[in-house]
Amino acid sequence: MSNSYYWLAAGAIFLLLVKFFPKEKLPSSVKPYFESGPLAALFVGMSSGFPYAMIGATLTTRLAQDGIDKKAVTAFSLIFLAYNFKFLWAWIVDGVTLPLIGRLGQRVSWMLFSGVLVIAAVANLAFADPSADIAYVALSAIFVGIAGATYDIVIDGYRIELLKPEQLGVGSGMSQYGWRIGSAGAGALALVVAARYGWNIAYLACAAFALPAMITALIMGEPARRRDPIERKTIAQMAAAAYNPFVEFFQRHGAWLVLLFILLHKIGDTLANLTFRLLFEDLGFTNDEVAFYDVGIGFWAYLIGIFIGGMIYSRLGMKKSVMLSLILMAVSNLSFAGLAASGHNNWAMAAAIGFENIASGFGGVAVVAYFSALCDLRFTASQYALISAGASIVGRFLTGTTAGGLIEGVGYVNFYILTTFAALPGIFLFWFLLRSGLVDEAAGTAGKTDDGETT
Repeated sequence: MSNSYYWLAAGAIFLLLVKFFPKEKLPSSVKPYFESGPLAALFVGMSSGFPYAMIGATLTTRLAQDGIDKKAVTAFSLIFLAYNFKFLWAWIVDGVTLPLIGRLGQRVSWMLFSGVLVIAAVANLAFADPSADIAYVALSAIFVGIAGATYDIVIDGYRIELLKPEQLGVGSGMSQYGWRIGSAGAGALALVVAARYGWNIAYLACAAFALPAMITALIMGEPARRRDPIERKTIAQMAAAAYNPFVEFFQRHGAWLVLLFILLHKIGDTLANLTFRLLFEDLGFTNDEVAFYDVGIGFWAYLIGIFIGGMIYSRLGMKKSVMLSLILMAVSNLSFAGLAASGHNNWAMAAAIGFENIASGFGGVAVVAYFSALCDLRFTASQYALISAGASIVGRFLTGTTAGGLIEGVGYVNFYILTTFAALPGIFLFWFLLRSGLVDEAAGTAGKTDDGETT
């Protein structure tokens, strides 16, 4: 357990060294990855990923091992709706200055506050007992979801404002690296510690993953592109702060079609991902096997996918990269239909996990860069909260309300085939956006250079 704290300390030292290291000595092909903006995106991404793991795969495993039935377990995925509705309070992060610590800067102060909130929420969930009081576990998980969603609002705004338009591709990839390190690291740590010391200690140990973003914000300070917060005193001004980010977005040509794409593009992927641990449990995989294949192999496959995505992104550009990633993510669901048909087969699990994570890593680079480019720098946190919230809301709602019943009704094989077909509407819609030129017309200032060109 203490090893996780050593890694966090080493990461903070590494960030300090890189910040002051003479980057002109690095090769040109490597230099973009060692610039302060992309590196900061890596570290804040670590903290962004871990709350998701605490109420996602980790909680699913914990509930399944406590004998909670499938319908109740999949219903817990509705907790992720906190991430989908975070746009409702994202404007507060953009415009409200915190007392006392607000002098550190709008983004830095909110990073510290929301980080402490996440640590408190995870610690509270650590002591909730599913077998004794499932309702309290649900409330505790909702608290983690709200705290994690707030942390995400701050982290996304910080990342986009810290990156220059030409860094969005590299920065998005580094952010995805960080997200997977935080998610997989916390997930693996939870499984290993839980098997030896229990779930209470496991969750408490994982709370340390909230620290990288807080430390990064203190070291890097306020983003250079950050606009000064506007003082808002009257009720009318507060109301305007809440709706102006959305008014600006929907006034763009093609904004409603872009929003429809955001809502539809990830249905199949979300449906599949939130049920993997149920499949592993029913196929008889042990905690150690899940930790090795799902977390271990999945982690490295995801990193490879991000690396491949970065190379393809630099050659094909954002538009073609997004289209290719959408196709790969849809097809990857079929690999789990194969795993379900194979049964308890380690090679089949390794292949399915590997393919799915490579596709997801590639998609993370392309899609996150595209979504970041949609933001207006005046409303970064609010608009990205709307975009990222909409990205999986339909899939999460369907998972929480129908996934468990579908699995019991049609079986795992047919279920994963259905998730593949569920991804097709998003693919066809993005193809239309490309052909009509709406991808460029709906872009925001975060994705445009000083000359007004879309990256």
